[in-house]
Amino acid sequence: MPIDFAPLRSEEDNVVFVVEGDEVIRSALHFILDDQNETHSFANLDQAFAKAAERIPDIILLGIGMVRDNGDRVLAEIAIRLPGTRILIVANSVNDPLAVASLKWGAHGVLGKPITFDSVRGKVDALLEPHKLSPTMLGLLPLSAAR
Repeated sequence: MPIDFAPLRSEEDNVVFVVEGDEVIRSALHFILDDQNETHSFANLDQAFAKAAERIPDIILLGIGMVRDNGDRVLAEIAIRLPGTRILIVANSVNDPLAVASLKWGAHGVLGKPITFDSVRGKVDALLEPHKLSPTMLGLLPLSAAR
């Protein structure tokens, strides 16, 4: 008898889109996020926009390769077609010049590699529920100041 391990979903789950050309990174991000969110993965933005006709995502994790040629236009298109969606750029480093420029063009954050469960969930949670985080959790205060 087959067992289905798919997590139960509700309308209250956050919808997360992962748009990344690299299949390994896309799969890793999907795996990390899928147990706490309704997660959908795509190799390109056209697929993501088609899925958004059913349900607009709360956040989109966008591979840096997707903004390499026309970053400002790509981010503007996401903002127009997916209103209210937060954009998290997935880059090799948080200091990547293109990732930093993406913040000026409308992205809400940058996730640098290496990708870990804690780094991915921490960044996504911070963008989805910023009102629930303390200054220490945001990294604004050192841990010693929280005592």
